[in-house]
Amino acid sequence: MATIIDGKKISQDIKDELKVQVADYKAQGIEVTLAVILVGEDPASCVYVRNKKKACEYVGIRSLSFELPADTTEEQLLSLIDELNQRADVNGILVQLPLPKHLDENKVIQAIDPRKDVDGFHPQSVGALSIGLPGFVSCTPAGIIQLLKRSHIAMEGKHCVVVGRSNIVGKPMALLMLRENATVTVTHSKTVDLPAVTSKADILIVAVGKKQFITADYVKEGAVVIDVGMHRDADNHLCGDVDYEDVFPKCQAITPVPGGVGPMTIAMLMHNCVASVELQK
Repeated sequence: MATIIDGKKISQDIKDELKVQVADYKAQGIEVTLAVILVGEDPASCVYVRNKKKACEYVGIRSLSFELPADTTEEQLLSLIDELNQRADVNGILVQLPLPKHLDENKVIQAIDPRKDVDGFHPQSVGALSIGLPGFVSCTPAGIIQLLKRSHIAMEGKHCVVVGRSNIVGKPMALLMLRENATVTVTHSKTVDLPAVTSKADILIVAVGKKQFITADYVKEGAVVIDVGMHRDADNHLCGDVDYEDVFPKCQAITPVPGGVGPMTIAMLMHNCVASVELQK
């Protein structure tokens, strides 16, 4: 019988630990502060921003909200980021993605001071990760490492297959698994005979962005399956990149959707905000 990895509980444990750290900082006169910038009114982005504010409130982090109209110019956005970079009372800056089409995401990400890049998307953060230096790590991959560690799932010496090579999940995930001494294979849309590769994985991490794409044929008996996807099925229920019902009987452990990886992303954002205080010292 597969173990269901409870991301809700693990993320709650992390937030409770951070709450204590934030209270300690407050006692020293330090107020941890996150600035969140939302451009436009993308419904999913509005939900994410609301959840981030709620998490800040719970942990004790002060959140500053900048909700800009969809027609905000690049110059206006970069000017706001510059102002927040200069502010000593702001520890973390988060620009909610995706941005409206007329804004250059790369330019915007690169404008954030790497010491305040709590999303872990800045090229300096990614470079630090690739050579093992301290720095911010992209929240979803960092959350997956915590899910595995806190579920007592060994990574060292295991074969990990990552499905997807995005800058936000796939690539940093591969680097983090290498850091944990796993043997890592990265697969993508051009991989030949994908099921033959994924079915060799001890740990299968799926971030492919296709609804219920991974079925039992892709999974080795006794594998650990981590599902990063978030979609709606035909009945409008949330589902992932993995066909949960089909894959479940073959797994040693699996993350559900919802309640698996999702809550961990926000918990690790809170973690990065708290870590930023020491980094900026």
